[in-house]
Amino acid sequence: MTTLERIRAERLPEHVALIMDGNGRWAKARGLPRTAGHRAGSTAAEWLVRFAGERIGLKNVTLFAFSSENWSRPQEEVDFLMELLREFIDEKIGEFVEKGTRLLVAGDIGRLPGPLQETVERAVRETEGGDRMTVTVALNYGGRQDIVQACARIAHEVAEGRLSADDVDETVVSSRLLTNGVPDPDLVIRTSGERRVSNFLLWQSAYSELYFTHKCWPDFTPADLVLAIEDFQHRERRYGGLEERVS
Repeated sequence: MTTLERIRAERLPEHVALIMDGNGRWAKARGLPRTAGHRAGSTAAEWLVRFAGERIGLKNVTLFAFSSENWSRPQEEVDFLMELLREFIDEKIGEFVEKGTRLLVAGDIGRLPGPLQETVERAVRETEGGDRMTVTVALNYGGRQDIVQACARIAHEVAEGRLSADDVDETVVSSRLLTNGVPDPDLVIRTSGERRVSNFLLWQSAYSELYFTHKCWPDFTPADLVLAIEDFQHRERRYGGLEERVS
């Protein structure tokens, strides 16, 4: 039995989230501009998403594409990333519809350039019927900001009498997050050797298994994803208890 067959026969994570780090370092190591690293990273994301759905059978994948802190980068690089993201999403709509993949976007899209906003809205609308796999793109996303906006929504609902303060619990908070409707990630993978979550899905990843690799994102292959899932399947998930609990 191959490694791929073996992981498919075991308990698959319901949701894998990816912090796609190291595009710039990958380019620098090759004497290339940072933009070349971002384009290579886009290609890697395309391969990973396709492989995750078709060969592994994952139901939920989240890609951390652009954080709320990334606006501090040089304007030229930000402009390139915005157009690259627009191209990536636009080119995948037809394939997503054909393969039953639903695209969601988590983040404040109001700050995005108009063409990217329009592409995002069209992609979400046209793929909403997909029921085989959900791909969430975290775009202009920050975990703290996500929690803050959820708290603000709850506060407004309480002030308007639509929700009692006594009814506010973890389920209520989760339902006001930007990822509402998507299960919390079982496995969070970060590339490039950094060992932190960098304001990504802070609430949602409270009990996620974390996997770090020194490979930069453009070098992260489907085989690496299989190894990460195999590592996940060897871990015991106790959620603070004494015995493993199946999620």
